[in-house]
Amino acid sequence: MRDRTTVLAGARLLTPLGIRKGHVAIEGGTIGGLGNGSVPPGSEDMEGDFIFPGLVELHTDNLERHLKPRPGLYWPEPASAVEAHDALLVSAGITTVMDSVCVGETVDQGRQVLLDLSLKGLEESLEGLRADHRLHLRCEIGDPLMGELFDRVCGHPLLAMVSLMDHTPGQRQWRDLESYRTYHESKSPAGEIRVLMEEMARRRDAVAGEHRRKVSEFASRSGVPLASHDDTLPEDVDEALDLGASISEFPTTLEAARKARAAGLAVTMGAPNLIRGGSHSGNVPASLVASEGLLSSLSSDYVPSSLLAGAFILNRDCGLSLEESMRTVTETPARMGRLDDRGRLEPGLRADLVRVGVRNGRPSVRSVWVAGRQVF
Repeated sequence: MRDRTTVLAGARLLTPLGIRKGHVAIEGGTIGGLGNGSVPPGSEDMEGDFIFPGLVELHTDNLERHLKPRPGLYWPEPASAVEAHDALLVSAGITTVMDSVCVGETVDQGRQVLLDLSLKGLEESLEGLRADHRLHLRCEIGDPLMGELFDRVCGHPLLAMVSLMDHTPGQRQWRDLESYRTYHESKSPAGEIRVLMEEMARRRDAVAGEHRRKVSEFASRSGVPLASHDDTLPEDVDEALDLGASISEFPTTLEAARKARAAGLAVTMGAPNLIRGGSHSGNVPASLVASEGLLSSLSSDYVPSSLLAGAFILNRDCGLSLEESMRTVTETPARMGRLDDRGRLEPGLRADLVRVGVRNGRPSVRSVWVAGRQVF
């Protein structure tokens, strides 16, 4: 028995040749074809809305908010938390997501508990989820427990990406020790912060090199993409290259972004940074990285709805055509994640599609299909 064919007609399609008016056929779980001529009876009228490939998200912390909705409060039903997270993603047009979970931490924020809850929730709910969920392990190299934790989870069947992080005071995001001290003194006395900073630096120096090698060797051996997080200085980019990274996630300075792109690394910036007009922590504005032609992809980071909105802002404010801006959230992150079966409207690829209307200049998700099945 042949799978039913669904034809979405009267749309503006993001094709490999640019945005064209026409129709797209869904046959089973794949794209059957594109056309701009007559369409068969029974086609669904898209009323001039856009049809884009489903959005691809390589790094989101959104799951943590559902598993830990209040400080110190862990949700007792991790599967329901994952399902709520999944629903939010799909409503934002995200059809493929690498849920980023932390392996280790510099300051106790309960992330080992969150790691266990994330895996448990995904395993219990996976068959009923609408988006295609995979795992992105964010490895905190300064935590003495990271190696042990990584060995425990790196064989997970959903694993699709790993990244190296270092949130130790004096490194990368917190290279400015005074900024770190100021940020944390509102939570602890100055004397305690100083002692804690010194202890974190000692722990990091004892294990960071070994942990970098462990993760990079695993990535090389398994073929999963390796990202470097919060590159700040050119030396950070050099280190990423030596370790075999292919992605520079959220570089904190324009200098690092320039070096990364010149060296052939893909550069990911946060869509919330772009929408807010700058980083909440004082890092380089994503708009500046994009305007210099250094941006490869956007990530919604902690706000799923920012991914589509960010792509439209790239078009409106940063000199990118709509085709170019939409590829930062579809084709390019799919390629960065080594997912060759999605991210483009081409016959034979997965029918991950999002219907987007524009009202008062603002994009709005109206319908979503994942592997040919309408899920929103």
